[in-house]
Amino acid sequence: MKIAVLRETAAGEKRVAASPETVRKFIALGAQVAIENAAGLTASVSDAEYQAAGAEVGDRAAVVNGAGIILCVQGPEPASLAGANAGALVVGGLNPFGERARVDGYAGAGLEALAMEFMPRITRAQSMDILSSQSNLSGYKAVLDAAAEYGRAFPMMMTAAGTVSAARVFIMGVGVAGLQAIATARRLGAQVSATDVRAATREQIESLGAKPVFVEAVKGIEGEGTGGYASEMSPEYQKAQAELVSSHIAKQDIVITTALIPGRPAPRLISDAQIATMKPGSVIVDLAVEQGGNVEGAVAGEIVETHGVKIVGHKNVPSRLAADSSALFARNLYNFLSAYWDKDAAAPVLPDDDEIVKGIRLTQGGKVVNERLLG
Repeated sequence: MKIAVLRETAAGEKRVAASPETVRKFIALGAQVAIENAAGLTASVSDAEYQAAGAEVGDRAAVVNGAGIILCVQGPEPASLAGANAGALVVGGLNPFGERARVDGYAGAGLEALAMEFMPRITRAQSMDILSSQSNLSGYKAVLDAAAEYGRAFPMMMTAAGTVSAARVFIMGVGVAGLQAIATARRLGAQVSATDVRAATREQIESLGAKPVFVEAVKGIEGEGTGGYASEMSPEYQKAQAELVSSHIAKQDIVITTALIPGRPAPRLISDAQIATMKPGSVIVDLAVEQGGNVEGAVAGEIVETHGVKIVGHKNVPSRLAADSSALFARNLYNFLSAYWDKDAAAPVLPDDDEIVKGIRLTQGGKVVNERLLG
C-alpha cells in the first residue's frame, strides 16, 4: 500500500499531514510512504527528515501515482489526484459542508473520501479526533494572541511603585478550545470566568479555577448536544444569556469566543452594542470567525478596532502553531488508519457497519454516501 502525503496548497495553510514519527510507523505496518517536495517545510520538517524516516520524496505526480491512500490537512482538488489508484482513500480535514462541490468531485473520480472532522465523539475515537487536537492548540494560541494585542500585563503585580491589577478574561464556549483557553489564561495569572449553554460544563470550569457564569432563570442544555457539541438554544435562553453577558462583558479586559455548531453558521454571542460597553484597550478573540463569527464586526483574517476594542479574527489558528499541530494531526491520522490495518492485506479494511467508518465516509463507489450530506 502506497501512502501519499501532499504539500498543502490552501492559502495560509502551514501544516502537514504526516510527521517523521508517523512515516516510520506506517512503514513498520508494511506501507510505502511518498511525500511531496517541501510538504513539511512550513511545519519545520525538512525533506531530509522524511527521507531519514524511510519516505520517498518527489513531485506531486510521482507521489500520487499508484497511491492507495492520500493524506491531507485540507482537501486537495480532485483533478490534482489523477494517477491515484481506483478507490483510493482521501483522508484529512475535507470541510464537507463548505466544499460540497469538491466532495462530489471525489465521488466522480472514484475516490473514497474520509472526513476526519466528522469523527464520532466516542471513547475509542478520541485519539483520532482532529477537531479536539487542533482546538486544544487553538484555545492556547487564542490567549497568546489576546496577550499580544492587550496593552497591559496579565498577572497581578505588586511593586514598590504600586499594584498592577490582574487582567479579567472571559471565555465564551467551554469545549476543548475553551477549556484550554481557561487553563492558559489562568497560568498567565489572569482572573478568569467562563460560560457555556451546556450545564454540565460548570464543573469543568470550576475544576480549572475559573468562575462559572450561567443563566439561572432559564434552563439550558443538561449535558451536551449530538456528538458532544452544543445545540442551538431557545429564544428565551438566548435572550437571558444576552442580558447576563451584557452585564458581565462590560467589566472584562479580554473575551475569547469559541462557540461553533457543526454545519451551521456560528452563533452570534457579542453584539456591537455590547462591545461599546467594554473599556478602551480591551481585546476580543473570535475563534469562530471563519464560520461567520461569534462577534459582530469580526473580520476573518484581520484585527479590527471598534469602540476602542480590538477584535482579533485570525484564520486557521492551529496553523499558527504548525509544528505542534501537524504532529498531533499526523498522529490522529495514523491512529485511525492503524486501528483498521490488516497485516495480511497490508492495507486498512473499513467495515461498512462500523460507527466510525459510517461517520467519516463521504464517498464510496462513485457516490456521496454520508447521511449528513444527503439529509
